[in-house]
Amino acid sequence: MVTRRTAGEKVFDIINALFLIALTIITLYPFVHVIAGATSMPGALIGHRGALLWPKGGFTLKAFELVFRNPNILTGYRNTLIVVAGGTTLNILMTSLGAYILSRKQFAIRSAMMFMIIFTMYFGGGMIPRYLFLHNYIGIGDNLWALVIPGAVSAYNLIIMRSAFAGIPSSLEESARMDGANDIVILFRIVLPLSMATVAVMALFYGVGHWNAWFDAMIFLRTRSRYPLQLILREILVNENTDIMTCKIQELPLIWR
Repeated sequence: MVTRRTAGEKVFDIINALFLIALTIITLYPFVHVIAGATSMPGALIGHRGALLWPKGGFTLKAFELVFRNPNILTGYRNTLIVVAGGTTLNILMTSLGAYILSRKQFAIRSAMMFMIIFTMYFGGGMIPRYLFLHNYIGIGDNLWALVIPGAVSAYNLIIMRSAFAGIPSSLEESARMDGANDIVILFRIVLPLSMATVAVMALFYGVGHWNAWFDAMIFLRTRSRYPLQLILREILVNENTDIMTCKIQELPLIWR
């Protein structure tokens, strides 16, 4: 039996389709603008204002050639990819372990632990004590570990993952324990596979955070060969010129302005 659609439903579908098309265009336009600008002739692009939908002055890859001549860019990419991959893996592992323990009802002090974790979301030691602790006591200053270890667990993400783990029926854990499974097996064979949507979101949060991070690198790193990409790009913007694009990797302090 074919159901005839009313005029109101047809109008709604049209409006909905137009809205989604407009939303798609708004979302894709920044990417189109950047790609068109990157493949435009530099002289023609300097005086251009407004929207850009195709390369101006003809298609060219000279901009990419100039960028990748700079060894700092490639080194920054390498360091950033190391931090993103290693940091995100450590984040997911540590957050999963913490969330699993805090989601177990038999864990006697989980309320006290949650209070201490939530407390850190409102109060912190500050930048200077953090720097002194990591640099003088742990000894990971001027090292990529300084960009990974301090943020190994986010309290906000830990609470989200704990809530997801707590929503898994306890009968699954009880059945696994009857079959001889321990906590490690339960976490990695039952809890995590059932929470992959939450894990994917956490990986996205952590990964984007590591990719965009530059402040910790500016504070801790002094060796240029360890700078992540965002710090290299910041230097280019702060200097307000592209002279750094042709410099070689050298041991120089970061320029503070």
